[in-house]
Amino acid sequence: MRILLVEDDVMLAETVMRALTQSAHAVDMARTGNEADQALMSGDYDLVLLDVGLPQINGFEVLRRLRARRSTVPVLMLTVNDTPEDLVTGLDLGADDYLTKPFRLSELEARVRALIRRSHATASSDLVHGRLRLDMAGRRLFLDEQSVELSVRELAVIELLLLREGKVVTKQQIVDHLYGWEDVSTSNAVEVFIHRLRRKLENSGLNITTVRGMGYLVEKSRDAGG
Repeated sequence: MRILLVEDDVMLAETVMRALTQSAHAVDMARTGNEADQALMSGDYDLVLLDVGLPQINGFEVLRRLRARRSTVPVLMLTVNDTPEDLVTGLDLGADDYLTKPFRLSELEARVRALIRRSHATASSDLVHGRLRLDMAGRRLFLDEQSVELSVRELAVIELLLLREGKVVTKQQIVDHLYGWEDVSTSNAVEVFIHRLRRKLENSGLNITTVRGMGYLVEKSRDAGG
């Protein structure tokens, strides 16, 4: 999933970015309110981690502008203040969740997973497709409860496809959700990941179908049964 991290504390931002990247998320980083506002006007994100106390314009104003543009992207506010007034302000402006600093990375990652599940109307941390089960919390894929060895980006691709099961996912959408601003990316890389997934999931009952001129679609194999 593609995440915008807005945090002016460089050490904290790099720590969070490293943890999220290791969990197969593509992370862009903004350090001021203006940078965040510009990124949100031009980027397509699955989640925003938004610090309240930012240079230039604060997180509340960034959030107000975001919701004024009718964006529904989930927003997790980060703050050193846990006053009821700040909490109410953020929620009234359209924040989906709040986390007070300092926080444990494990709690942040759990809230990230919960918000992404909620945005895709998925209650469980497991995505199940026939004999396949993707453990979103543990970042592992199982076939008949046997672990399937995947790279970080292969895991990110199959997660995106399963979350959007029954819908066509374009190459550009996959690129956008795999790579941050600083990464070099090509559509050819997407084809490589799809090829590898098809090979590894050949007997799983899942098809990754190419929709010519559009992208890829996850569907059940004809011989998979029920």
